[in-house]
Amino acid sequence: MTERPESDDRPQTPEAAPVPTPPAKPAKPAAPATPAKPATPANVAPQPPAGAVPAPSGPAPAAPVVAPAQPAQSAPATSAPAQEAAKPALATPDSVARAKQHGRADENGTVYVTVDGEEHECGQFPNATQDEAIAYFARKFDDAEAQVDLLEQRLAAKAPTTDMRKTVAHVREQVAARGMVGDLAGLSARLDALDTAIGQAETREKEEQQKAKAEHLAQRTAIVEAAEKVAGQDPEKTQWKHSSERMGELFDQWKAHQRSGVRLSKSDEESLWKRFRKARTTFDRHRKAFFSKLDETNAKAKRAKEALIAEAESLSNSTDWGPTASKYRDLMDRWKASPRASRKDDDALWSRFRAAQDVFFDARKAANEQIDQEFEANLVVKEQLLAEAKKILPVKNLDRAKKELATIQTRWEEAGKVPRAHMRRVENELRSVEDAVKKAEDDQWRRSDPETKARSNSMLTQLENKIADQKAAIEAARASGNEKKAANLEKDLATSEQWLATLQASASELN
Repeated sequence: MTERPESDDRPQTPEAAPVPTPPAKPAKPAAPATPAKPATPANVAPQPPAGAVPAPSGPAPAAPVVAPAQPAQSAPATSAPAQEAAKPALATPDSVARAKQHGRADENGTVYVTVDGEEHECGQFPNATQDEAIAYFARKFDDAEAQVDLLEQRLAAKAPTTDMRKTVAHVREQVAARGMVGDLAGLSARLDALDTAIGQAETREKEEQQKAKAEHLAQRTAIVEAAEKVAGQDPEKTQWKHSSERMGELFDQWKAHQRSGVRLSKSDEESLWKRFRKARTTFDRHRKAFFSKLDETNAKAKRAKEALIAEAESLSNSTDWGPTASKYRDLMDRWKASPRASRKDDDALWSRFRAAQDVFFDARKAANEQIDQEFEANLVVKEQLLAEAKKILPVKNLDRAKKELATIQTRWEEAGKVPRAHMRRVENELRSVEDAVKKAEDDQWRRSDPETKARSNSMLTQLENKIADQKAAIEAARASGNEKKAANLEKDLATSEQWLATLQASASELN
């Protein structure tokens, strides 16, 4: 995870996506191109040629003439069918019926709308029926009302309030111009309610935005603190693979947060980024220093173990089995005490060290096997001597047993070495016979010891005197009629007599 320059490394926050807005209201239709005609009064629209679609008009200058939609650019006069195809869409019958509740059209095609009891002229649609004239201006009200409906739906759905006030202002201008027929007072009231609702929605959006910003700041801060925790570990105790993966995950989380669309203040953004970048830089520096030191330690350990391998290889062809085996044990202790290299190097070095040992110990094993073959005959002789020694037991005549054992021991030494696999067994079996004869000799000495005899006789005398006193006490108790005391004294007398019998038996053995 090498730190790159900030201009390349730092994730970029994408621009916020534009919020969709309701479709713009179609432009007012332009008046159709007509042949030049004589001037007419200002409050009456020019008359179309025969067969052409009538053009609505209104008094000037308060209400400009309204005409059906036509191309914006100049064009030659068209035929009647073409003009008929360009006729603007009118309101539905239901819409016309509703419009008649709030306006009217006179016989000249002039349309009026009533607002709060006052009648206002909308415009003129000459050479058309009254319903057609009202339908044209009712359709304009329907369009404005549709925009209000859409705003109310967007507010109910908690859509972003972007451009809502602009739309309300635009519809207010249309209502104020009195250029359409419908419930303008009701529509104005709905616009007032929309103003209030939009204000509440803007407040809610601001609070939600502040809340989201605070949560985002807390989450981004948590990422930075986690990175600082990873960077603050003791390099000697850090698990670098796991920690490197963790630092990479935190950097991915940082970039994901920048792409989330929630923008922090520039000061918070810069402060957190500096902390996060510093944590990553510190972590990378510690990692490089640790592995540099580790490489140096590995190299030192490798040199030390290569020196031990050289010693082991120099001893591998020795036939001085005992001293060389001792040297190999010393080399093994030094190997265990030396520092470890990298796992790969340490395994390879151990294989070389072990191979040098194997050369020596395999040669010693082969030599011992050859010696064991030569000592097989000696084993047969010692097995026969063991059979003779075991006949001495149990010891009944100590002097004779000692003489026989001495003869066997002499012949045992003359027989020589036996194979290593049987050496301990035969030595232990002979030693068990020697121990039995030694024990018999010790027992005889103990029985003949004058001091032991004197001590035994003294104890007998004391015990006999005690028994005599106990018997006299029993007779005295019975003479006084105290049978209970006599019974207890008889129990003590029985115990003393048992001890006397034991000591008399021991004295007999000593004598």
